[in-house]
Amino acid sequence: MRAYRMYQKMMRYPHLAEAMRKIFRSVLLEKASISEAQIRENAEDALRRENITPAEENLQEYMDAIIDLELVNHFDEEEIEQYINLARKEDRLKNLIKVVNTEGVTSIRIKKALRDFCEIPEGNTYVSPSEAEGVRVALIHHFISNQLPFMGIAKHHITIRDVDEIVERSYWSPRYPGRIGGKAAGLLLAYRIVLPRLAERDPELENYLAIPESYYFNSGVFSDFMDYNNLHEFHTYKYKSREDIEEIYQRLPAVMEIAAFPPDMVEIFRKFLEEVGECPLILRSSSLLEDNVGHAFSGKYDSVFIGNRGKMGERLEEFIRGLKSVVMSTMAPAPILYRKERNLLDFDERMSVLAQKVVGRHFGGYFFPFAAGVAFSFNAYTWSSRINQDDGLIRLVFGLGTRAVDRVGNDYPRMIPISHPLLRPEVDASQIQKYSQKTVDVLYVEKKRLESIAFLDLIREIDHPDLHLAISVNQDGNLAAPMFKGQNIDPIRSCLTFQNFLTQTPFLSVMERILGKLENAYGRPVDVEFAIDGGKLYLLQCRTLSLRKELEPVTLPENIPKDQILFINSRGVTNGLVTNIEYLVYVDPRAYNRITGYGEKAEIGHVVGDLNRFLAGKRYALFGPGRWGSNDINLGVKVGYPDINKTLILGEIAFEADGSTPEVSYGTHFFNDLVEADIIPIAIYPDQKGTFIDEEFLLKAENRLTVELPEHSRHAPIVRLIHVPASASGHLLHIYQDAKNQKGMGFFAAHS
Repeated sequence: MRAYRMYQKMMRYPHLAEAMRKIFRSVLLEKASISEAQIRENAEDALRRENITPAEENLQEYMDAIIDLELVNHFDEEEIEQYINLARKEDRLKNLIKVVNTEGVTSIRIKKALRDFCEIPEGNTYVSPSEAEGVRVALIHHFISNQLPFMGIAKHHITIRDVDEIVERSYWSPRYPGRIGGKAAGLLLAYRIVLPRLAERDPELENYLAIPESYYFNSGVFSDFMDYNNLHEFHTYKYKSREDIEEIYQRLPAVMEIAAFPPDMVEIFRKFLEEVGECPLILRSSSLLEDNVGHAFSGKYDSVFIGNRGKMGERLEEFIRGLKSVVMSTMAPAPILYRKERNLLDFDERMSVLAQKVVGRHFGGYFFPFAAGVAFSFNAYTWSSRINQDDGLIRLVFGLGTRAVDRVGNDYPRMIPISHPLLRPEVDASQIQKYSQKTVDVLYVEKKRLESIAFLDLIREIDHPDLHLAISVNQDGNLAAPMFKGQNIDPIRSCLTFQNFLTQTPFLSVMERILGKLENAYGRPVDVEFAIDGGKLYLLQCRTLSLRKELEPVTLPENIPKDQILFINSRGVTNGLVTNIEYLVYVDPRAYNRITGYGEKAEIGHVVGDLNRFLAGKRYALFGPGRWGSNDINLGVKVGYPDINKTLILGEIAFEADGSTPEVSYGTHFFNDLVEADIIPIAIYPDQKGTFIDEEFLLKAENRLTVELPEHSRHAPIVRLIHVPASASGHLLHIYQDAKNQKGMGFFAAHS
């Protein structure tokens, strides 16, 4: 009966009978030590016993029968079906190879051939690795990414079935092909590196790790939108001057307001929203160049949260408005100038959109995850010699992760060196409370917008089941995490430390393994964005980590006369050595803080941007108050990457007169820009012991702002342009930064 059932299954595919028996022969030899010669000899014996002429035709028929019987005798029905399916896979693979390598083939035709292959049960028998790799490369190139560094890694991890699953969740224009873009590709690759489909998997990671429910609106949707609205001129306006690009971009919202997607695409959007249901979504940029090796485009493009609740018409309008916002960010000055600096301007950049269900839960009218953040496999921010840089660093926040990757106001994520997770730069309870997260980002569902809420107000308003994992309570000058879930907590004396979360959950060990696997696969450090909720860690994004060019250990010079020292710094020091700086731009922190109007403070950013353009090609350093690029204009000058990209040094000066100091920028999108541009960030705390800045020199040196940029003369009391040799007896500025010993210095000396 078993032989009969096997034969019935084989005869469903009679054209594959020969291919099946070829596989059977190979399996019998490998697993049952039955050779072709033995099968032939047995067949010849059987023919002789039955007095049948041993003609080749008769011999082959008997050999086939013996092969079938031996297979039934040595293997169970499930194994036999796997071998039959292997023959089917190899047959479908031949067709898939033909289709993907046909010039001008359509996505629809590839999708059909791919589906034909993947409808065969996966099982544990696999087609030829070399042929599968060739198909993987072709499929990745067609549907996912055409970036060679990515493809070189992805072909070893992303399988044919992975691509099929992506295609099944992809939406594209009927008129244009497209790819899912860099951010979506990086997320998929990271997931398959950590949880491989065809290799041994880690049970703990299997249970703890996930990716959000994701859908892909590929770059063909972008192309269709541009053509439908006759926006072809925007493909070439990237070659205009910065001033023209900025001026045109100011008019773009009005253009986008009246632009529309083709009716058939709108219907596709409607069906998507019907299928996904009413739940918060995030529309994440995923351009073709984004998150690639050496150019991450950190924070250059928009990602948009949408509430996705209410009547279908309202949901559809909100969704389309979000898509337009992401598409419009492709044409923003920051990414265009970023591309220009990296010789990427000629690349025909197209935007895809990764739509994901937001990780989190509803709490009244709010929606947010327990925690989120960004993790790095290399830690460039070490405040203690005990910290091992190669073990990595985590920035962790309560709520949505926007506060971990953007430079926000007077707030602080938990910085966790993975080698010593409970080690903190703060020394006592009051300092820990002072430099803890005070505000939480949430989705306000009813109003369909992102909001920032004071943490203490939030925990009074909601009952979060995992709060005991996140907070500590100040008890007579000592911070202690709750002993158990449900313990009564005084909100006034509590602050976010994540002490219990770090010590009572597998988060740290899991994250360490994730970062190790990813760095090993990429061959270089990586950073990942993540969210945590309901006992699961969700990967949101993965890209290679930009690292400053490695230097030999930097040794600070000794015996520099005090009157030649501009500053001494000793906190958050990264390795660096910059000599022969000719110009200094100094935004006086005290004068800046005296400005009361938002508009006037915003103008300081414009002055800095104009100075940055004026000093292009010069060796200059930029120093100013608090946090450069902060979203809170009261804590630092509001600038973007194009406003500071020509400086060699970006110094943050933090006087403690107001009781606050700037958050370390490591891990924010802004910091990534500095590293990629090889700009060294320096934090100077003049009021702390062992730290110094020569304010007198900076305020008394000749200010050339009125001479070089007379249109900004009225800002001369705040912004100072100093020609170093003219004010320092012909000397230039030299800056040494020793990360190992956490010491740095800037001093005036002769040309080096």
